[in-house]
Amino acid sequence: METVSTAFKHKRKLKVVLAFTCSYLIAEVVGGIWTGSLALLADAGHMLTDVGGLALALFAINMASRPPSAEKTYGYYRVEILAALTNALVLIGISVYVLYEAYLRFLDPPEVQSKGMLIVAAIGLVVNILGMLILRGASKGSLNMKGAYFEVLSDMLTSIGVIVAGIIMLTTGWYYADPLISAGIGLLILPRTWILLKDSVSVLLEATPKDVNVEALKSGILGLEKVKGVYDLHVWSLTSGINAMSVHIIVSGDSEYDELLNTITEYIKSNFTITHTTLQLEYSDKLEPHAGW
Repeated sequence: METVSTAFKHKRKLKVVLAFTCSYLIAEVVGGIWTGSLALLADAGHMLTDVGGLALALFAINMASRPPSAEKTYGYYRVEILAALTNALVLIGISVYVLYEAYLRFLDPPEVQSKGMLIVAAIGLVVNILGMLILRGASKGSLNMKGAYFEVLSDMLTSIGVIVAGIIMLTTGWYYADPLISAGIGLLILPRTWILLKDSVSVLLEATPKDVNVEALKSGILGLEKVKGVYDLHVWSLTSGINAMSVHIIVSGDSEYDELLNTITEYIKSNFTITHTTLQLEYSDKLEPHAGW
């Protein structure tokens, strides 16, 4: 297959964001311990998963670029989906842990050094915004890159929450703001992460891609000249942006095989987001001899 994984084109962007994230992680761990802020330590936890998640996404891109072999005829495209799935699971785990820690702090909120917390969080906000801007475009074409983008997005939300909590505690001395904001951040991250998890599982289960209307595909093929029937139609994704299909097509007995095969293939690739097709043409006068797709 000649199609290059979409995420591979964004490898350099991912490296830059990974470098930013590693640098800020060190500063945030020190700042969280120094100030005693759960919100900062929660953000540091997210940053730690970001480092692992971004490194995993980068590893997946490198693996996906490896050529197919006799043992893996489709290559390593699915590694990207496994990376996205892992990122989603880790983010869900971190969010649940933050909610648990927030509950414990609601019972006994400790004093927090608000000024130091604000400084560290402000630096983190800048780092995360830069990371989001770098990855935003890339996230639209790859679940792997979307997972990396959500990692950075979750940390940006955390940074904003930490700043809000810091301002409240600095001006009012109400230390319940720290666990309250942390819990809110955990709840905000979960819905987007759940979507990423579902999308990743759908690819692994070889579900029909969201960007392919299989009903329209089937009716479109049936509408072509010389086509009499369609059955065993399957459409799936190898990875983000690389869709494949296989189908049996019944054609009239007077059809020119090679010419009709080229016509159908061109129609599919021109009208649907499918890059890899496997078509089997069968001469027959019967319509729909098999049930189902």
